[in-house]
Amino acid sequence: MKAMVLAAGYGTRLLPLTRQLPKPLFPVMNQPLLGHTLGWLRAAGVGDVTVNLHHLPDQIIAAFTGISGLGIHFSLEEKILGTAGGIKQAERFLGGGAFFVVNSDILSDVDLARVMAFHRNKGACLTLVVRQDPVPERYGLIEIDAKGRVTHFLGANAPHRPDTQTRVMFTGVQVMETEVLQRIPAGRFSGTAADIFPAMVEEGLPVYACLHEGYWLDLGTRETYLQAHRDALQGTLRLQGEIPFARGPGIAGPVAAGRDLSIDAGANIGPHVVLGDRCRVAAGASMENSVCWDDVIVGKGAQVERSILGHGAVVPPGERVLGKVVVGA
Repeated sequence: MKAMVLAAGYGTRLLPLTRQLPKPLFPVMNQPLLGHTLGWLRAAGVGDVTVNLHHLPDQIIAAFTGISGLGIHFSLEEKILGTAGGIKQAERFLGGGAFFVVNSDILSDVDLARVMAFHRNKGACLTLVVRQDPVPERYGLIEIDAKGRVTHFLGANAPHRPDTQTRVMFTGVQVMETEVLQRIPAGRFSGTAADIFPAMVEEGLPVYACLHEGYWLDLGTRETYLQAHRDALQGTLRLQGEIPFARGPGIAGPVAAGRDLSIDAGANIGPHVVLGDRCRVAAGASMENSVCWDDVIVGKGAQVERSILGHGAVVPPGERVLGKVVVGA
């Protein structure tokens, strides 16, 4: 099976961190976010993945060239093409049957094999994985009928049989047949859900929605980035591989630890802290509900809460970092 990962965005809601590192390389439990996505796809039987890139592409290419068990193609965009344009540019890699398209900035336990089986059973040309959300308007509304067929994209289609419809939100996971690619004009700079998909619904093509009821999180903001780590530490979010928990004096778990740490006696760490490789925490420092990337230094008596400390960040002695982002040199 084939898949495309959409990873060309700037990650502006995560500035200033994304000036230093593209969002697909943001560490989640000390592993790159894109690595979790590729592992998820590989576990579902995907063997060939295309990743579109624009912002800081060389870092991503260097990190993921030669991944074992996957054929990876990189589709570079000199200008961001939007979802439709990005998929169209990668068309040469995606032929030969149905393929997945997933956003690079989500974490989820969507059962991709179940989604593909649903897609084939319905005879769909497009299947969107959807979920119910208390405030679905945040992500754009889709309306579906009792059989799961998409009947309405809010703001794009006229509603049909409103008394029989359920409102859901799109998760950023979908299955496309290659015929969808043929509907995207070359040079199109837009999102597929903005005009391509609504037109397919209007024409009566088999566009379906597969409901997901498990875990899902969009890592588009500082708050959700921190939430992903809390969820992983607590076991709500299940990631591949074991979590290296830190234990010992001054550690109030759950706390995840990278390699070659230096934690002085008298430091208080946790709960819900992730420390990257080679982090140093001095005596009297306290940390909770925060994520440190690699090579972070937290000075004597400093206080860090609800914060993200980027690669090489330094918190001076006695400094209070509360609900902030600190980037390194």
